[in-house]
Amino acid sequence: MAILQYILDKMLLLIPILNILGMIIKEIDKIPDRYIPLLLLVFGVLGAIALGGVSADSVVQGILITGAAVYGNQIVKQFRQS
Repeated sequence: MAILQYILDKMLLLIPILNILGMIIKEIDKIPDRYIPLLLLVFGVLGAIALGGVSADSVVQGILITGAAVYGNQIVKQFRQS
């Protein structure tokens, strides 16, 4: 994935964390699936801020991390359907 070139090494830890968090959220019946990426975005940005400090770079890293986690999840789903 080309997106990984832009993500700092210390932020890569958040990708599997967001995947696990997404699976947990998916099991909660009261939260529609369409809101899962938005919730993961919030957690991704907060996690990046926790790791990198409060800055615009951390927010961008959180967005990239969330994108990588959601995109990776979708790739796995598509290959399972084939």
